[in-house]
Amino acid sequence: MTQSPHPLGIAHFSCIDVPPVDFVRLAGNIGYSAVGLRLHPAFPGAPFYTLRSGSPEMRSVKTASRAENVGVYDIEFVVIDPAFSPRTLLPMLESAGELGARRLSVCGDDPDEGRFVANLSELADIAGGFGMGVDLEIMPWRHIGSLAAAAHAVEATGRSNVGVLIDALHLSRSGSRPAALREIPQALIRSVQLCDAPRRRPKDKDALIAEARGGRLLPGAGSLPLQGLLSAAPEHAVLSVEVPNRGMPPEIHAKALFDATLALFHTDAFDSAHQAIPESS
Repeated sequence: MTQSPHPLGIAHFSCIDVPPVDFVRLAGNIGYSAVGLRLHPAFPGAPFYTLRSGSPEMRSVKTASRAENVGVYDIEFVVIDPAFSPRTLLPMLESAGELGARRLSVCGDDPDEGRFVANLSELADIAGGFGMGVDLEIMPWRHIGSLAAAAHAVEATGRSNVGVLIDALHLSRSGSRPAALREIPQALIRSVQLCDAPRRRPKDKDALIAEARGGRLLPGAGSLPLQGLLSAAPEHAVLSVEVPNRGMPPEIHAKALFDATLALFHTDAFDSAHQAIPESS
């Protein structure tokens, strides 16, 4: 089994058809250090899995995690919109806490800044009770669609367990370059997701969404400035890879992602951005 010289996670969306226990085993067999799990629908009709606290399925995932030495880093994916109520996530957060997950990934789609910050703050307080933090992800078709907007919202919460998730595709499509990461407080950047894409930006919102959900490429197979991103990311930020599978056997797809990302590791750019999976704060 090939081992990465740096911790690397794989997002569940990369192989969303694989149930959590099998996904953990698959990741461990390949050499990943962590997984993300999709325990909440990212959009209406999106696939996700339910792991009830104390259930046989939960015990199976925890057993596989220990056996494979694969941690659960983050739980996805929550949209904070005008109708959002943080306390509705309590059952899912209880499950996430039992798994030992460290982060909850969210995006912002509420035009009322005060309400959004209040909901994000309350969610951070609830998540903190389960030993977790919250990562706000930039998505260019949503209200929080830029790095500056995400950093502003995170700072407005005043919560130390709230951070920014940098997705390579979303950063590029929002009009930012990796150097922009150095323009915000480095402590805000907690997580970085890798993928690649063609140079040309999709022309409209629908095309942006279609690319994000089904048009990502393996790292190194497109034109995104991934080496620059690795250089600009702070040392404490956690890396994962997110490229949805398009019909390959999941173990082959996940291994291809691992090998493609590993090729990025063996560069001076990556060596300047050493990654480690920290404790949640």
